[in-house]
Amino acid sequence: MSGFSPDHRHADVRVSPNFGPRREGVKPDMIVLHYTGMETGAGAEAWLCDPVSEVSSHYLVHEDGRIVQMVREGDRAWHAGKSSWGGQSDINSCSIGIEIVNPGHAFGYPAFPKRQIGAVIELCRGIIARHEVAPQRVLAHSDVALGRKIDPGEKFPWRALFEAGVGHWVAPSPRDGRAGLKPGDAGETVEELQSMLALYGYGVEITGRFDDLTETTVQAFQRHFRTRCVDGVADASTLSTLRRLIAELPEGLDQ
Repeated sequence: MSGFSPDHRHADVRVSPNFGPRREGVKPDMIVLHYTGMETGAGAEAWLCDPVSEVSSHYLVHEDGRIVQMVREGDRAWHAGKSSWGGQSDINSCSIGIEIVNPGHAFGYPAFPKRQIGAVIELCRGIIARHEVAPQRVLAHSDVALGRKIDPGEKFPWRALFEAGVGHWVAPSPRDGRAGLKPGDAGETVEELQSMLALYGYGVEITGRFDDLTETTVQAFQRHFRTRCVDGVADASTLSTLRRLIAELPEGLDQ
């Protein structure tokens, strides 16, 4: 493929060879947000377009707000890796991936510039309109790749996106200092926690034991929805925030 017309009217095109057809005719109905985790945006853009890397995304948003489209929205980019959400395991086939230039935790993890976030919002709003993406299906890479990824991380401004009509979010419930569910706990309260996380879409197993996967899942939830303290402990703040998110989901939930 030598080139294509961008799906997003303000995007430049730089074609990546790393893509394929969406499997079994699946249509995209999810957006997955990443950070690049590399020292420079130019390096990230080159890597996503290098056949050696075997990775890509549909879009890359630079720090100055410039948007580059590398894979057509109708095609399957290779951005999510091993991942799952709401019982789906081929997230690449059902999603559109957006890489946001930020060096990430390995290189100092600076704040995301306002101009960049404005471009992300504009891009997401267009994708949502074209593909009827439900708010609860605008997700972090860390949500769908439990234990493997932590991007775009706790500094990503989910509230700003929500206030602009992108994604699902509630103001986190305040912390009250009470002890929460933690590794080693077991019983009905842990099973209820796991059931709520699974209902929202996370790939946690319902065992009634607060195991390593449960701790990892709680951390992923906090990294998206309760960012001031990402400790893997399901305290009252975490549980209340999760319950309120579930309560605001549309009836006939389809994650």
